[in-house]
Order: sequence, then C-alpha cells, then structure tokens
Amino acid sequence: MCGIVGYIGKRNSKEILLDGLKELEYRGYDSAGIAVLQNGEFSNFKAVGKLINLEEKTKDFITKGFAIGIGHTRWATHGKPTELNAHPHLGESSYVVHNGIIENYAVLKKELLADGVKFLSQTDTEVIVHQFEKNLKSSKSAFDAFSKTLKEIDGAYAILLATKSQPDTIFFAKHGSPMLVGINDEGEKFFASSDTPLIGQAKEVNYFEDGDFGYVNPSEIVIFDKGSNKRKANFKKLSQNRLSAQKDGFRFFMEKEIYEQSDVIADTLMGRLSDSEVIFDELDKSLFDGINEIKLCACGTSYHSALSASYLFERYSKIRTSVEIASEFRYRDPIMSKDTLFVVISQSGETADTLETLKMAKEANLKTLVICNVDNSSMVRLADSCILTRAGIEKGVASTKAFATQVTIFWMLSLYVAKLRNSMKKEEITKHILLLREIPSSVKVSDEMHEKLTRLSKRYLHGHGFFFIGRDIFYPLALEGALKLKEISYLHAEGYPSGEMKHGPIALADPELFTIALLPEHMLYEKSRSNVEELSARDSTICAISSLEFDKADDFIEIKKSSHYMLEFFEMMVVLQLLALEISVRLGNDVDMPRNLAKSVTVE
Repeated sequence: MCGIVGYIGKRNSKEILLDGLKELEYRGYDSAGIAVLQNGEFSNFKAVGKLINLEEKTKDFITKGFAIGIGHTRWATHGKPTELNAHPHLGESSYVVHNGIIENYAVLKKELLADGVKFLSQTDTEVIVHQFEKNLKSSKSAFDAFSKTLKEIDGAYAILLATKSQPDTIFFAKHGSPMLVGINDEGEKFFASSDTPLIGQAKEVNYFEDGDFGYVNPSEIVIFDKGSNKRKANFKKLSQNRLSAQKDGFRFFMEKEIYEQSDVIADTLMGRLSDSEVIFDELDKSLFDGINEIKLCACGTSYHSALSASYLFERYSKIRTSVEIASEFRYRDPIMSKDTLFVVISQSGETADTLETLKMAKEANLKTLVICNVDNSSMVRLADSCILTRAGIEKGVASTKAFATQVTIFWMLSLYVAKLRNSMKKEEITKHILLLREIPSSVKVSDEMHEKLTRLSKRYLHGHGFFFIGRDIFYPLALEGALKLKEISYLHAEGYPSGEMKHGPIALADPELFTIALLPEHMLYEKSRSNVEELSARDSTICAISSLEFDKADDFIEIKKSSHYMLEFFEMMVVLQLLALEISVRLGNDVDMPRNLAKSVTVE
C-alpha cells in the first residue's frame, strides 16, 4: 500500500511533496522520504514511522525557484522498515521511488554487485536506479537508459526517477500499480499514486495505463504505450472532493475495501513466496524451537481468522492448536506452558483485551507472535515477533480486508511451520504456493456477481433471523458472515457448524428464518448438503453459495469452479461481505459507521 508523489515547478517543492504524502497516509506506511533536485544538486530526507518524523527532519530545508521532487511512503516488503530501506533510493547521481515488486531483482543485483556496485538497502527497488545508471553509461540519453532498464526488469511497478543528467525531467513507468499525472494553469506538473494528493493542486489528470512510460518536464508530457508507440495524454477534470477521491468512486469505504482485497492480498504475498517455500524474513526460525502447541487469542473478526487458522495449523503443520476469545481468556486462570507459542491477532494492534492477554503471555515467559496491520502499534512493540498483514488503513468499521489478509497470513504460516516440522512433502507445499498465488484473482469482484447480490438483497430485509452455516474451516467463515450482517444491518444473525443444526437450532426453522449455506465442492460437500436439506424440509428459506447447483435452494449464488477448498473460502468470503453490504444499503444504514461500534476497541 505504498504511496508516490512527484512535482515539477517553482513553488516550495518540499511542502508540496509532504502535503501529498499526508494525503496518502490513509493507505498505510512505515517509513517515508523525499528527494528534491535543484540547481543540479539533490537534497534527500528519510524517516521511519509517521510523517511528523520526516517533517521534523526537513524543517530547515526550503526550496526557492524551479525544482523537481519525488516522494514516497513505504510499507516494508523487501527489507525491514529502516531509513536505509526507505525510498527514495540513491545511485551515483539519480534517485528513484517505486511501488510494487521487481521479481528478478536478485538476478540483476548479483550482476550489479559483480560490476562493483555498492548497495545500501535490502530492497528490490534499489536495483532500478543502479541498473539505470549502468545503462546511462552506454546510452545516447537518459530516456534511452530508462527505456532499456524497463525492458530488463520484471514485475509490477509504478516508478518515478530523477537524475542530474537531465535536471528538469521526471521519468515515469506504470505496470500493474496505479499512477497518474496532473496539470494546472500555472504549468506545474504533479505525480501521484492516487487522486487525493492532487486535489487542490491539479485541475486535470491523466491516468496512466499498464505499460505506459515516458518523461515529463516543464514544457511537455511524453507518453509511450507498452508497444513503445507515442500517445497523447487523456486529461480528465479532477474532482475536488477529497473524501470522495479517497473512496475511489465507491459509495462507502467498506465497499472500496471489499474491492481492493485483490490488491492488498497481493501485497500480503509479496516477497513471501518462492517457488517451493514460504519466506518470512521477519521471523527467526528458532521461534518454533521447542514449541508443541500454538495458542491463538483475539476478538471479533480477528477471532474468526484465528479459528480459521486452527484448522490450517492442525491439518498442515500437525501441531496442537487452541483458540481463545481474549476477553474471556484474561479473566480465568489459564494453563500457560513454556512449549506454547502465544499468537495474538489484531487489525489495529491496540485492541485492549487482546493486548492484556499478550502481557499475560509475556509475564509467563511464553514466546509471542503478533499478526497485525499497524507497525509500531502496542502489540507489535511488545511481542517477540511480528508479521504485518499489509492491508493498508481500513476505514470501514466492519472489517473486510483485514480478515482476508489475516487468513492469507495464516495459510502461509501453516506451510512455513509445516516445512520446519517436516509435516508436509515439498511437492505438497509447492502446490499450496501455486494456490496462494491464485487468491488475488479469487477475490476479485465481478460486476455480474455484485449486481446479482444487489438484486438478491431485497429478499432478505425481514424475517426473524439468519443462520449462516458451514463445516470445517467454513464454520469460522459462517461466523464472520453472520458478524458482518449483524454489524451493519442490525438484523439478527448467527453462525453455526452445519452439523449442529439438529442439536437444537433447527427448532427455529420456518419460512421467516433465512439460512445462508456455505457448500464448498471440495470440503465435506455431501455432509453439508444433507444438513441443508434438513432445514429445507422444515421450510426454512435457503440461500446456497456453491460452485455446484443445489436444487433445494430458494436462492443460489454460484461461485467459480476452483481446484481447492481455500479458493472457495476466499470467494465465499467476498460474497458474504457484499451481501451484508447490499442488505445494509437497502435498509438505509450508514455502512461505514454502524451504530454503537468503533473501529479500534481500546477500552474494555
């Protein structure tokens, strides 16, 4: 969820870059930096943590007259959040900022090191600037060197590069990561990775297409497409509503966050998968030495992701796993043995009940790990180890992408532990890695699916309640689906294991009881189908979600055919999120700010 800004003009470049980065804070970051080229000299500033730290470092720096500048907020992928790893990255006479991942950076870095190039950071991004300067030595122009560099790098990126050899120009490239350029009546040029930094600065913007590259200087904007054909900029008027721009055209932040799950899961996976293993550079492998049990502790949505994790750890890692509700765990006298890894899960890292259980585990001298979305939060600072989910800031109170990224982390972590414990064959782990790479496409929202759920939602606005039912790992997903509906629609909903219906709850079955049935093809399908048929026989209204058509369903939501139950899990997750959203919209509720709830529960 990194952010990019750039500026060409005569005003105070530092202030424009910092103001632009402030407007990207909502996306999440752990370090930031700017580089300004003026009168043939670069000034560069970087800081770890919040932008206030960068502002403090630049308080005595003032630009007067023409300058070009680039800035960046970074969410650590390759390399820890340090000043050396923060962008912009320096060559001998050039600076670069970059969002995305350079997949072949290791190969290029090895060649550059052999040529005597010295690297300062652990990042993949630094390869870009050194490769550019290598090409600059044998190219006719800086643009030729930049074009050649783009042909040599593989991956997804949005790049801005400035060099002393052409001090009035910013070179750009976009492939798989968003970027735009804006203009105003004063002839200034602005770059950014989203609309919000340009509001109040630019009047019109051009959104770059995948494969676009080129350069911008005070007099021209030159764009080439992926076929190296020169094309004209397509400028559009820029909305001046900052909140609307942050929503990227969506009605609600929750809706935007559902749609961006594909991108944030890609960020979660980034740099953590090789062809045959899961890589968590942030973990010391000794963390699992002597560990015979994993205890997961969380609240709300994070508790549901922990429940999901328990199935994965026991199935793949072959390690005993227990799950605790933090608000309950802290007030009993739990047995806490030294062979237990204590794992807490929180979107914010500040959830009061969960934080207290972490303190209990620390006092008992247990090894601790936090799965969190916010670097430098209380839990991150306290735990022995941390895995950041990289979901970016989640503004909707009802969590969506935080849950998605947490479950993604747990799937990866179960494979990581499986390798350490030799509980899975290498070939099996390789197959799962291929499946993990498919998650971003599994959670993409199609217009057809969203339209169907919008139409369907009008049938579920009354009645005396909802049952969300599923088996195995789909039981925690049923719990999460029920929670989403409760949170934003204020309708009564409960999640149940499908096999528990006959043990009491089926007494409630009638036409006014809505059953949302999760029927994955690749996980206990016939068993689950049988449970749903029992409800249908009692006249419950059935909405089935499956890739296999179910003739006893009153409503059927078809998901794509897939090869594994976890891909079905992620697609069903999106369906449940959208269904809750559309029911809430029809009821006229404030989707992003449901009554009585807060985003970060920092009190007991």
